[in-house]
Amino acid sequence: MVKPPEHLVRRDRPLFIDGAWHAGEGDDTIEVVDPCRGDSFATLGTASAAQIETAAKAADRAFHDWRHSSGKRRAELLSGIADGLAARREGLISLQMLNNGKPRPEAEIDLSDAEACFRYYADLARDLDEVPAPERMSDPDWLGLRRSAPIGPVGMIVPWNFPLVTSAWKLAPALAAGCTAVLKVSEMTPLAELVYGDIASEIGLPPGVLNIVTGFAGAGQAITSDPHFRKFSFTGSNAVGAMVMAAAAKRTVPVSLELGGKSPIVVTSDADLDQAVELIAGGIFFNCGQMCSATSRLIVENGIADRLLDALVAAAESLKIGAPDSAEMGPITTRPQYDQIERHLARARSQDVRCLTGGALIEDLPGYFVQPTIYDDVDRDSFLWRDELFGPILSVRRFTGDDQAVELANDTAFGLVGTVVSGDPDRAARLGDRIDAGHVWINAPQIILPDSLWGGFRASGIGRELGRAGLESYREQKILTLPAE
Repeated sequence: MVKPPEHLVRRDRPLFIDGAWHAGEGDDTIEVVDPCRGDSFATLGTASAAQIETAAKAADRAFHDWRHSSGKRRAELLSGIADGLAARREGLISLQMLNNGKPRPEAEIDLSDAEACFRYYADLARDLDEVPAPERMSDPDWLGLRRSAPIGPVGMIVPWNFPLVTSAWKLAPALAAGCTAVLKVSEMTPLAELVYGDIASEIGLPPGVLNIVTGFAGAGQAITSDPHFRKFSFTGSNAVGAMVMAAAAKRTVPVSLELGGKSPIVVTSDADLDQAVELIAGGIFFNCGQMCSATSRLIVENGIADRLLDALVAAAESLKIGAPDSAEMGPITTRPQYDQIERHLARARSQDVRCLTGGALIEDLPGYFVQPTIYDDVDRDSFLWRDELFGPILSVRRFTGDDQAVELANDTAFGLVGTVVSGDPDRAARLGDRIDAGHVWINAPQIILPDSLWGGFRASGIGRELGRAGLESYREQKILTLPAE
């Protein structure tokens, strides 16, 4: 595997605050691990509480000029960030392969989607210079002038599974809207997003508009307790999301939460078998199942179930698992998650759940590898059906009739995504309409375009990212009422 450039890995000053790099003054250090071997390959300092306060003040100070910069200027800088990512493409891909264990195609997608996101919001930023015309109100004696304003400095906390694109979904619309940001990167994969600081310096992004800090849970708590922030945006677990929401509630500031999922993939009996296998495998084994969007519950119509499961088991058992330069499925990214997966598999064995394939760790490989796993006839009360497992573990139930399919699909506390695979497009669309989720794919892989929409129903979160909704989530709406002449 090609090694990432040293300057992306060796960071003795990993904090980007007010336009300059700083050494971490926190008490802890981060050991950055290669999950394919379980070895640390870099050590990183962390931010102290005082440094996070300094970053928040820098974002607050920078906001007053940034908010009044033209949309055209912000678009130029967002395009510059996209260009900076493109210029560093090979180095960042190799870094993602090393730190996340992503097979090369998955690392390429993370980078390409991040770049596309910044270009999309650059286009939207240009449109913000247009001033809406006055509009007549319901009473003809009065006119209304509708306006929008950026919310202010935003505290952002992102996870480890898709480092570049998850942060891009927050940074790009926020900066386009005229907000400033302090981004806390994951302690598991802290290196990739630091490149945004390199690019910010290179393109002349005003100091304080973008700040990046490293750290553990304490750093996140320092962000959510800082009074300079006027919004928080978080992607991660429901448990931490609840804490972010509670912190936001104390100050009554807005919050965007993108949380967990336990998503369905519904396959009807007239579906193309090969396509169904491809979409099911992609939905649960891509990124080793470490996705809030993983379609981890297969709901298959009786008429096709046996043939489909035979083909799916064969596909799972033929997956090439190993190091990122040659594998189709990599390792679990972090040791804690690997240990959690081991406990899930042991619990399933203790409950005698019918395992069609997998169900164990891969112990003859170094690092955090697990077998792609499929459980059949999973009870609806089982943790396998109810809980987000964040690994390559698929649970299966069968259905007869669309009403039962919808009942099973919506039998979850979450509602992030869903997929329908069917030979009848109209039936597929009707099923998709009845699934309670923020994004439903019809006979399609989990493609997520920057002009689409991301966010979930129920416990999957609050608010939406991507598209115009993503931009508006960083803007406040106002209206001026004045006499009509």
